Amino acid sequence: MNKQARYEKIISYFSEHNPIAETELQYSNPFELLVAVILSAQCTDKRVNLTTPKLFARFPDAITLAAATSDEVFSYIRSISYPNNKAKHLVGMAQKLISEFNNEVPSKVDDLVKLPGVGRKTANVIASVIFNQPTMAVDTHVFRVSARIGLTTNAKNPLQAELQLVKFLPDAIIPLAHHWLILHGRYICLARTPKCAECGLTEACKFFQTKQKKKNLVSINTSKKRTHVNT
Repeated sequence: MNKQARYEKIISYFSEHNPIAETELQYSNPFELLVAVILSAQCTDKRVNLTTPKLFARFPDAITLAAATSDEVFSYIRSISYPNNKAKHLVGMAQKLISEFNNEVPSKVDDLVKLPGVGRKTANVIASVIFNQPTMAVDTHVFRVSARIGLTTNAKNPLQAELQLVKFLPDAIIPLAHHWLILHGRYICLARTPKCAECGLTEACKFFQTKQKKKNLVSINTSKKRTHVNT
């Protein structure tokens, strides 16, 4: 199966089995999603969702967050990974939203990455989820799953993977595909023990096909050895 056929197969499968894929982060406006995505770096969405209700109640907008100290913000996010740095980033992000972006979350990736705590991945998430732009955020799940399936080839970092994915995915599909790959990696294509028996993509998956070939080869060699011993 060539790469184009593989992409078509993946799109067809997910369009049928997960047509309304969405982020698992809980939010009610662009500002809240921006905060949640910053907090989600190297942290689970589940933990973020347990943390943000009290945080949003205390800091419902950029104005209240910008006026806070990082120590106060820290007290609300202490259970999150790297809370000291993230507390500083959140306050700085809110201050910059007010001073440079008229208290509005910008839609362009180039503007988003100017905010403290916002890297390319976070910027791509906001541009995709909030503004429905064809940007592909590559986290650890997307990077792993796209490489295993064969959607990317020899990508050495998230940016290389991103560029390959957006090259072959139709623009209209990219915001959905981001969630497809994340959720597939989170629940099926696990890092250590992928659940290939539960996966509907094995026909198009290079990882699975390679694993099956090796398994068949071992089986053939074992059978030959047994035949040789019996004779």
